[in-house]
Amino acid sequence: MHTSLKTLSLIALSSVLMFIPVVGQTKKATTKAGQTESEKRNMSAPQIEFTVSMTKPWTHLLEVEARISSPSLGPDFDLVMPVWTPGSYLVREYARHVQDFAVKDSTGNAIPWEKTEKNSWRISNGSAKSVVVTYRVYANELTVRTNELNSEHAFFNNGALLMHPRNWISAASTVKINPYSNWKVATGLPKVPGAENTFRATNFDILYDSPFEVGDFVEVPFTVQGKKHRFVFCGDGNYDGKRVATDAAKIIEEAYKIFGELPYEDYTFIVNLRGGGGLEHLNSTALQANKYSFRGPRYTDFLSLVAHEYFHLWNVKRIRPDALGPFDYSNENYTKSLWVAEGVTSYFESLLLRRAGLISDAEFLSGKAGQIEALQERPGRFQTSAEEASFDAWIKYYRPDENSINNQISYYDKGEILGFLLDMEIRSKSGGSRSLDDVMRHLYNEFFKKNRNYSPKDVQDASELMASQSLDSFFSKYVRGREEIDYNSILGNFGLRMSTSDQGSREQPYLGATYSQQGERLTVTSITAGSPAWEQGLNTGDQLLAMDGQRVTQQNFAQYISWKKPGDKITLTVFRFDEILNLTVTLGGRIPPDFRIDSVENPNSTQMRLYKDYLKAELR
Repeated sequence: MHTSLKTLSLIALSSVLMFIPVVGQTKKATTKAGQTESEKRNMSAPQIEFTVSMTKPWTHLLEVEARISSPSLGPDFDLVMPVWTPGSYLVREYARHVQDFAVKDSTGNAIPWEKTEKNSWRISNGSAKSVVVTYRVYANELTVRTNELNSEHAFFNNGALLMHPRNWISAASTVKINPYSNWKVATGLPKVPGAENTFRATNFDILYDSPFEVGDFVEVPFTVQGKKHRFVFCGDGNYDGKRVATDAAKIIEEAYKIFGELPYEDYTFIVNLRGGGGLEHLNSTALQANKYSFRGPRYTDFLSLVAHEYFHLWNVKRIRPDALGPFDYSNENYTKSLWVAEGVTSYFESLLLRRAGLISDAEFLSGKAGQIEALQERPGRFQTSAEEASFDAWIKYYRPDENSINNQISYYDKGEILGFLLDMEIRSKSGGSRSLDDVMRHLYNEFFKKNRNYSPKDVQDASELMASQSLDSFFSKYVRGREEIDYNSILGNFGLRMSTSDQGSREQPYLGATYSQQGERLTVTSITAGSPAWEQGLNTGDQLLAMDGQRVTQQNFAQYISWKKPGDKITLTVFRFDEILNLTVTLGGRIPPDFRIDSVENPNSTQMRLYKDYLKAELR
C-alpha cells in the first residue's frame, strides 16, 4: 500500500523506515487474557531512560546513566554497544572508550556484572526488575562518526555512546541531556513535551541515527516546501548563514522535484567548523568543514558536501541496499551496492548543484573529467570492480596503504563516474524521455514504500526499465567487471568527447613514486605498478637522502627530476632498514594527462537536444 509520507510524522514512520517487523501483524494471535502477541511484547519491552551529562568537559568524559526496567528482564541480560556507525563502513570498536562501568538496583545496591564480549556487558540482576547502569565514555575525536567533548562543545553519535539491551533493538527510549553551563542542544530527535532537553526515539535504529551537538552554536532556520530546516554552526568562521540557507534551499527544492515529497517533518544540518567530511542521517546530517570554507571554490565544495549528505536521506536512508537494514551493529554488513549508495549520491550532488544554478554546465563537466582522470591514473582499476570495491569496503576503503593505488579503486569515485554514464545511457536509449531520476524514483516507490531492500539485480532491472532495452553490457563490463570504460561511445550521444593533452605535448621524465616530507625526512609513500621506480627497486618507506649527490627535499626533488630527460640515469641515495643504499634508476617518459570533456565539431540536432535537456544549457 502506497501511503503519502507528507501526512506522516517521523515517529509514525519508524516501523517502515527502520525495517522493524510488527509481531502479530500477519496473525493476530491472542493470549488467554485476550491480549495480542504484539501488545504482550510491548508491555514486556524495557523502559529505557538515558541521561548524558558533561560536568567536566575538559576531561573529555561523557557521563552516561541508563535506567532500565521491565517485568521480563530475567536473571541475566546483556547490554551491547555498536562496533560501527551506519554510513561509515569500518568496525571502529567504540567500546574501547568505555570506563567506570557500574550497575545498581533501584535501591542503590550494587549488582554484579561481567564483560562477555568486546562490546557486551552481562548484568546478573537476579530478580530485580529495574537497574541503573552508569559508565563514562572518553570523547576526544572529532569526526562525523565519533565523539568529542571539550571546553568548546560536545558532539556525539549515539551509536558510539549508548548501549542497547540485547534483542531489544526495537525498544523505545528517551535521552535527557544535562548540558554544561548554558550550552544549547541540537538533534534530529523529537522533544518529549514538557521535559527540558529530553528527546524520544521509537527504537534504537532511530536513536543511533540521530547525533547530538551541544554547545553555544549559531542556529539559522529556514523553510522549504512547508518543512522546517535549520543549520547549526559550531565554531567561528567566514560563513554567511543566510546565504548558506538560501543556497541549501535551492538544493532541497531540486531534490524535491525528483521524488515529489520531503519525507520528514524537520531537518537539521549540524556543521562543525573543524575537520572535514559528512555523515547522513534520517532527518539530519553531521558536516565538518574548515572555518574558511565559505568563499570561492571552497564554498562550492561545501555546497557539494551539503548536497551529498542531503541526497542520502533518500539514497541509503530510505532506498536501501540489500544488507543495510535491519542493521547488525556488532558485525560487518556486506553489500555489493555501495557504488550506488555512495557513488551515485556523489553524482547527484553535482547534478543538484547544476540544476540549482550553483555551478555551470562547464564546471559540472570539468568535475567529471577530473574524476575520470583520477580513475585512469589508478592501475587498481584493472584489479577491482565497482561491486568488489563495495563489498571490500570494510577491510580496504578506510584502511588504504602504499599499494592501494595498484590494487583498489574507490566506490565513491568510480560510482560517481558510473552514475554519470548510466544517466547518459538511459537518456540516449530512451530518446531523452527517461533518466537516472526515474530509476531513483522507481527504487523509492517500489522498494522503500513497500518495505523492501534492493539487490544489485534490482538496480540493473530498474535501469533497463527506464532505458527500454538491455544494459547488460554496461553492467557486466563496468559494474561487475573491470574492463576499461569506453567513455566516448557514451559521451558522443550528447555531442561530447573526452580528450587529453597527449597530442603535441612533450614527453616528461617519469619516476613513478610519490613522497612526503616528514620532518627532515623525505619518505616514499607509494609506487605505481609498472613505473621505473617499481621495476628498478625503489621501495615505499625508503627515505630519500640525495639524487646524484645533491640533498633532496619536498621542494627540490621534483625540480631535479624535471631537469632530466626520459632515458637519463639517476642515482638515488636512500636510507632503508638502517642502511644507506645507492640505487641507479633509468627514468621513463610520459605525457602528464590532462583530461577534458569538450564538445564535438558540428554536433547534430539530436546531440544538442539531449545535451540541453540534460544540463539545461546550449551545447557550445
